[in-house]
Amino acid sequence: MTPVLTIIGTRHTGNHMNKDELRAWLRLSMSEGVGNDAARRLLACFGSPQAVFEQTDATLRQVVTSAQAQALCTVPNELAVQCVRTHHWLQHQPDRHSHALWTLGDPHYPDALLQLADPPLLLYVAGQTSAHLGNAIAVVGSRNPTPQGVQTAAQFGEALAAAGLCVVSGMALGVDGAAHAGALRNAPPQVDQTSQWLTVAVVGTGLDRVYPRQHQALAQEIALHGVLISEYLLGTPPLAHNFPKRNRLIAALGLGTLVVEAALKSGSLITAKQALDLGREVLAIPGSIHATQSHGCHALIRQGAKLVESAQDVLEELQLAPLQQTRLFTDAHESTLTDPAAGAAKTEPALLTHMGFAPVSLDALQARSGLDAAALQAQLLTLELNGQVGRLAGGLFQRLAAV
Repeated sequence: MTPVLTIIGTRHTGNHMNKDELRAWLRLSMSEGVGNDAARRLLACFGSPQAVFEQTDATLRQVVTSAQAQALCTVPNELAVQCVRTHHWLQHQPDRHSHALWTLGDPHYPDALLQLADPPLLLYVAGQTSAHLGNAIAVVGSRNPTPQGVQTAAQFGEALAAAGLCVVSGMALGVDGAAHAGALRNAPPQVDQTSQWLTVAVVGTGLDRVYPRQHQALAQEIALHGVLISEYLLGTPPLAHNFPKRNRLIAALGLGTLVVEAALKSGSLITAKQALDLGREVLAIPGSIHATQSHGCHALIRQGAKLVESAQDVLEELQLAPLQQTRLFTDAHESTLTDPAAGAAKTEPALLTHMGFAPVSLDALQARSGLDAAALQAQLLTLELNGQVGRLAGGLFQRLAAV
């Protein structure tokens, strides 16, 4: 666990820093080869970034390596540009949310992140910066989920947010975006800046850009009812190596990590391992044995992750209030989340019965149903338009749980 630091002169948010303080924090974060761990040691020794840069090379070498000391004595090339960019970003406060820069010694800095071996030196924050995290659950999964996976992520996001949990994810395409959207589904129109965040997006780029672009509207909604967080400098583009690194923040912010769909080599399994290393709970939703997007979840379950079939399972594993006490669903809605077949059994088309809930090919459906190709295609199209069937890669079809 990270030791508690006494940092002099930094007990306020970034938009209230003077320019000298901002410059010192940015310079420390930009010094080449000086990572979060070394920066934390320097702050523990000298008290503030300004004090760090007042030290001689010989003094710095007593705390960090020679290469790091030399880097600290060299002004980064882009420092002036980054100072101007960050100052302007902090000064530009949108109408319904705000921008902030939280330092390692800031009172708003999430305590959960201090349990990391390398908590970020700086956190860029956009959204309801006066609200707080509360109890949280990380929800992660495939960027290329099945239609059922998208629906499941949204249902769990909605249910867990209604139960009082903040849904933390990475705003990626697929499961992440669906979980955020589900958490926001019943968001109140009036923003309460002193309440708990509904959802937190931990992103892998600078906060002055939205990635992926398809999530522009989602990012705006998250900022109205939660926050977007990044440890990366403004202007940082979407670089592949930054996304696995940010996963540790997602894992740390949650009491547990719920994996909805994940292949065996999914980055979601990295997040699950990081959660386990932090002493957090790991939970996984099982799926079809025929879907590669479920194989990672099955591997986690074999390794001891909690098998989850409903939001109730999550709350019980986290030892939180039972789902039924939160009046989340009507009986019909809850039954479809725990048993997808329950809500549709009475009136469902015969073709859905032939499909089951595993991905199935056209040939297999034709053999089971006895329909000719034209009739089968027509019925599948109708079911797809009704949101009852999803089309998968490889010419497969999958029945979707009733909502």
